[in-house]
Amino acid sequence: MSVIVVAPDSFKGSASAADVASALADGWRAERPGDRVVLAPMADGGEGTLDAFAAAIPGAVRNPLRATGPDDAPVDAGWLMLPDGTALVELADVSGIGRMRRLAPFDAHTVGFGEAIATALAAGASTLLLAIGGSASTDGGAGALTALGARFLDADGHGIPRGNRGLGVVAEADLSGLAPLPPGGARILGDVTSPLLGPAGAAAVFGRQKGAADDELPMLEAGLRRFARVLREAGATVEVDTPGGGAAGGTGFGLMVWGAEMAPGAGAVGDAIGLPGTIAAADVVITGEGRFDRQSASGKVPSYVAGLAEASGVPVLLAAGSIAAPATGFADAISLTELAGGAEAAMADPLRWAHAAGRALAKRNG
Repeated sequence: MSVIVVAPDSFKGSASAADVASALADGWRAERPGDRVVLAPMADGGEGTLDAFAAAIPGAVRNPLRATGPDDAPVDAGWLMLPDGTALVELADVSGIGRMRRLAPFDAHTVGFGEAIATALAAGASTLLLAIGGSASTDGGAGALTALGARFLDADGHGIPRGNRGLGVVAEADLSGLAPLPPGGARILGDVTSPLLGPAGAAAVFGRQKGAADDELPMLEAGLRRFARVLREAGATVEVDTPGGGAAGGTGFGLMVWGAEMAPGAGAVGDAIGLPGTIAAADVVITGEGRFDRQSASGKVPSYVAGLAEASGVPVLLAAGSIAAPATGFADAISLTELAGGAEAAMADPLRWAHAAGRALAKRNG
């Protein structure tokens, strides 16, 4: 009997990490019923991070929250209080792209994320974990900072509009009213190492997926650049080329201005669920995500899981919705898109094809 650990990320927009893990495991068992399959659904700071912690940590308490969504509509979301007093707030749950009724690259914002953080602070959180993947906006975290007490004004002394649109007219920042960090500080969990600005920055890399046309990307960039300059004039010392500053449409940068520190999201989740030890005792590991591409090597779940497997001398297999980059370091790789005969079919029924992927990997690698 072999021990198989199944540790995928969510297939964003189509299936949760827990559901993908179950489907892959069922497929493997259908081919090799005698193996012991261990489910370890993962996250990297994006969608599903809160669920992963809630499932992994006994005594974690989910607290409901009504907050301002990224398009101003109220959303019912939540945050997690861990037994040691650490609060986990997930941006995707409050201000994520899945909360948008339609994409609005210049107007979407992170106000609700800041409201959730403020609520956790008011509840007595001793430390903050801030999961920031899956953002709908490119507002540099201005919305979140506003909800935490910052003020951003235009040249006439009026408050600026929400979203990147407001960054285009910001002239002054008052950070004196910002809520203090909790005693244990705040760690930003994310899977993106991009800087705030430039060809690898928030606007250039992620603006399109938030609804911006190619000719609008320079405008998003200009807003972020202006925002960074105004923050610097207000005393901020975070550099625009700091890795992770471009995460979540620049929210990483805004949170670092507040005083939060970057941390690898996948590593934090993996430590919480004891994944290093689980993988060390495995014979085979399966991981995956919705789209495996060149960004996957930059701290995303598959690269993190592959690193743990390599350190323990355990072969690791990849099952992804689509594979758009060489699957270097994996003993085998399979694409749901290829199995289904196209992306549309794979996304229409991802769990069916994840089951098929698990069975095919078992047949080829059992």
